[in-house]
Amino acid sequence: MTQGTALIIGAGSGLSASLARQLHARGHDLVLGARNTDKLADLAAETGARTVALDGSDPTAVEALFQSLNTRLSVAIYNPSARQRAPVAELDPEEVRRAIEITAFGSFLMGRAAAKMMQDQDLVDGKRGTILFTGASAGVKGFAQSAPFAMGKFAQRGLAQSMARELHPKGIHVAWINIDGGISNTARAERTDDGTDKMLDPDAIAGSYMHLIDQHRSAWSDELSLRPWVETF
Repeated sequence: MTQGTALIIGAGSGLSASLARQLHARGHDLVLGARNTDKLADLAAETGARTVALDGSDPTAVEALFQSLNTRLSVAIYNPSARQRAPVAELDPEEVRRAIEITAFGSFLMGRAAAKMMQDQDLVDGKRGTILFTGASAGVKGFAQSAPFAMGKFAQRGLAQSMARELHPKGIHVAWINIDGGISNTARAERTDDGTDKMLDPDAIAGSYMHLIDQHRSAWSDELSLRPWVETF
């Protein structure tokens, strides 16, 4: 029996692949959205996922994606973000605008569409659905020469807080996850952990997302911080 649709926008290798595998193991119908769906071929074959090519910051594309969903939307996850690293006086305004559109406006588009769909669904085990936003420590503290990323992540975090206060009483669980550290990725040499667990393991992160999805409504989290044991904070 299907557990309903689980949607991941910004799918790729690493965390989103781990999320896809764990959601598939639970019996969800998977829909994976990304700009380049060619890179998702192996993951889609492994998990039976449907892939959709889209720009998460495009209102028309996001609306069309949600209209194409044909089973109960149980989980919606937004992963994309963008940054330009430079002194603030040297930042290109259009590149900054684009970074904020991807990180913050795209989060709004998905959150809006998911909320619209979920609020019309019946309660199952006390909830109508779960909406999760992949955040970063930049949503808590802005770092030097990283203003666009901080602007986007602060906005995303504020969106999640507002949505949680509005939607929790309607049975829709909303949470923002602060990924405070680098995520290991065997496909990237610079992201390969040396066995000391100094980087976040994507499977372990995905396990925490599953915990959020499973939380009883009497004790919902609206924010969760995840960091390696050696990460300073």
